Amino acid sequence: MGLNEIKARVAKAEAAAGRAPGAVTLIAVSKVQPLNRVEAVLEQGHRVFGENRVQEAAGKWPALMERFEGVALHLIGPLQGNKARQAVELFDAIHSVDRLKLAQRLAGLAQERGQCPELFLQVNTGEEPQKAGVPPDEADAFVAQCRALDLPVRGLMCIPPAEEEPSLHFALLAKIAARNGLDGLSMGMSGDFERAIALGATHVRVGSAIFGERAYG
Repeated sequence: MGLNEIKARVAKAEAAAGRAPGAVTLIAVSKVQPLNRVEAVLEQGHRVFGENRVQEAAGKWPALMERFEGVALHLIGPLQGNKARQAVELFDAIHSVDRLKLAQRLAGLAQERGQCPELFLQVNTGEEPQKAGVPPDEADAFVAQCRALDLPVRGLMCIPPAEEEPSLHFALLAKIAARNGLDGLSMGMSGDFERAIALGATHVRVGSAIFGERAYG
């Protein structure tokens, strides 16, 4: 597949949805990818990357950022409170704010540092017990709580259940965001990002379709 084909598909999906070119940010999910594959995508000019784990990102990206200017890092995996300080120092955006205690920790760090990454609040649209995120019926209250903490809430994020039609979850997330006056929607992955773009995604998270299958080990 590769970066150029995915970028072309994003552009086509934007046009089909009547959206402006460049309305969607393509996050290249580089978690557990070999360094040579990540470097190859950087050398093609791409600069927005997503990582799942703070520790893995901290071991990989500072050196790459010295070599490649303008990299924006997005944390798309769960964030433990004890990793929050490291996360706010390394990432430009955090897509997995999923509980009040974490939001309070981030607010404390933001006040201390005078700045904060862009934040997306994770909604568990499928109400799956094994997944992080607030249930849909608690999302409005959580948005209000985070705003009361003076946090820069950019939007919402979801990961639909694997066995369900993702469009239903994308539409639900878009509805919750709209009624809360949020325009950021982090939704859509390698298999369904075109459907997400059709329903208003501003950030899509694509890994294997850009880099090839992940190398676990």
